[in-house]
Amino acid sequence: MKVIETPVQGLLIIEPDVKSDHRGYFFESWQAERYKKAGVKTHFIQDNESQSTQGVVRGLHYQLEPWAQAKLVRVVEGRILDVALDLRKGSPTFGKWFGLELDGDSKKQLYIPRGFAHGFSVLSKKAIFSYKCDNFYNNSFERCVNINDPDLAIDWRLGNIEPVISEKDRNAPFFSQAEMNFNFT
Repeated sequence: MKVIETPVQGLLIIEPDVKSDHRGYFFESWQAERYKKAGVKTHFIQDNESQSTQGVVRGLHYQLEPWAQAKLVRVVEGRILDVALDLRKGSPTFGKWFGLELDGDSKKQLYIPRGFAHGFSVLSKKAIFSYKCDNFYNNSFERCVNINDPDLAIDWRLGNIEPVISEKDRNAPFFSQAEMNFNFT
């Protein structure tokens, strides 16, 4: 397994060792001791999976403390642009986003610690997206930053495809008005 630090402190790209032969492939998508040695010391308690079609943009979602969630995200099938937005006040990258293409072929993962908003756009005809969380979902603490915030200027890499966005995401506040309670440590 190879771990790559990103320009945003705490965000890690993980390239697992994938064994392939004429039968297909095998890899460990999570192994607590190995990931802990690599810097992911998070205790995950929930797995989620979604399936979306090309042009869908989900996000930028997060939960306020004490229900914030760290995530380990990956694509089972298809290709997406995954985006993490730093919401940690005092961070040198506060208000900056990091994007990474993830796909079912490479098996790359992105570790997103607490204090980030997260979203993705589907670049292939279909994508199955899977992620681990270290805290349970709590609707009362869920928040969102608008994916079309001009100050963030995120290129969702959809070209001429009209984004498919939920009503909740479409009406989310811009970053400057979003509620957040995270501090950089």
